Amino acid sequence: MFEDLIIIDCSTVLAGPSVGTFFAELGASVIKIENPGIPDVTRTWKLSSEDKNTAVSAYFSSVNYRKSYRKLDFKNPEDLNQLIALIKDADIFLSNFKKGDAEKFGISDDFLHSINSKLIIGKISGFGSESDRVAYDLILQAETGFMSMNGTPESGPVKMPVALIDVLAAHQLKEGILTALLQRTKTNQGQTVSVSLYDAAICSLANQASNYLMEGHVPQRIGSLHPNIAPYGEIFITNDGKSITFAIGSNKHFEILCGFLGLSELVSDERFAANVNRVANRVLLKEIIQEVISRFGADEILEFMHEHFVPAGLIQNLEEVFQNPESQHLIKTENIENKETKRVSQIAFQFKS
Repeated sequence: MFEDLIIIDCSTVLAGPSVGTFFAELGASVIKIENPGIPDVTRTWKLSSEDKNTAVSAYFSSVNYRKSYRKLDFKNPEDLNQLIALIKDADIFLSNFKKGDAEKFGISDDFLHSINSKLIIGKISGFGSESDRVAYDLILQAETGFMSMNGTPESGPVKMPVALIDVLAAHQLKEGILTALLQRTKTNQGQTVSVSLYDAAICSLANQASNYLMEGHVPQRIGSLHPNIAPYGEIFITNDGKSITFAIGSNKHFEILCGFLGLSELVSDERFAANVNRVANRVLLKEIIQEVISRFGADEILEFMHEHFVPAGLIQNLEEVFQNPESQHLIKTENIENKETKRVSQIAFQFKS
């Protein structure tokens, strides 16, 4: 699809490199540039089980795929000229430089567009282009409300186990670049697309933001529970020791669940008849449902729920997830610097003509 695109990826860590990988998966030629003395830091972010003598980590591999690699030191005039030569023929330039670094290296947006007017410059920052704060996903989760909402009353604030803000910012940058590519077909001109981790995080607060902006509701840590729906996120233990959960988004879902459990009287019970009442009485409702669910096996419950289109799922660890045949087509394998690497695809959409 993008076989004619050339992308220069000077970004590091997760957000920017994942954008490069996205385009690489769609056929683009992606050249990742690293400083020979200070390569992408994620090469060193290794599990204790990983080989310490290799220059490739699982973390690095997760967002670097189908790229060629060049080592250039922008402080070296010869290396900088090599970069400029590459950019003259490129379509997209990706970076997450610290404030002022692009100008220090002599590759400001104005300069790049002066040598390649069609170039689309994609930039990732932490707190905006005017901030020089060092930004890591953890800090963004802390300062944009995510950690305050995540966890339980007992746990205190908890970060999410993936760098979610980086992932969200990467998606925003992909969308911006794709929009710029579309615009370029009309104007024949490039432009700069910039995304901050902070803005991407705030823009992803969705219903939680509206709950506060409209009702003054400050979300509290309620674990996996949903502030507006019940039962939703409660964890139930079956008689075979498995953990399952439900997303009961409608009265019809609730009626089917109660019918299966032999609790049809709850449907007309004033405490549970409407969703708003179920939310108010969710602790009692969980206790009632758990008592009955403990008599059933997980497979029996889930098979019935799936057949009757009630959202329900088994809580699985990653070993179980990747043993599932349905996940296999999303695993991408590549040899990088004599090491077999694996990652999940950056692309979840499918085309059908």
